[in-house]
Amino acid sequence: MKIAGTAALAALVLCGAQPAAQARDGIGVGGTAALGVLGGAVAGTAIASANNGYYPGRPVDVAPPPAYFEEVCHIERRGFIDPYGVEHIRRVRVCE
Repeated sequence: MKIAGTAALAALVLCGAQPAAQARDGIGVGGTAALGVLGGAVAGTAIASANNGYYPGRPVDVAPPPAYFEEVCHIERRGFIDPYGVEHIRRVRVCE
């Protein structure tokens, strides 16, 4: 129904606004206004159709309730060798 109404409005605007005959290149003021209205109608229709709202029968995605848990961390010893060949051991906190 909205699309038919938009198309009828665009046709009315395009047919109703007849620019005066001019001997210059380009379109007149009426044609420019009609193209602006038509472009706005097309952009509005595209935006309205992109908004998929809720309708009966469509599942509603609901985020799960937040789960609060305590981090379980422990200290590990990890070794690495530097560019000079010396081994270093560091204590690293590891959380799961």
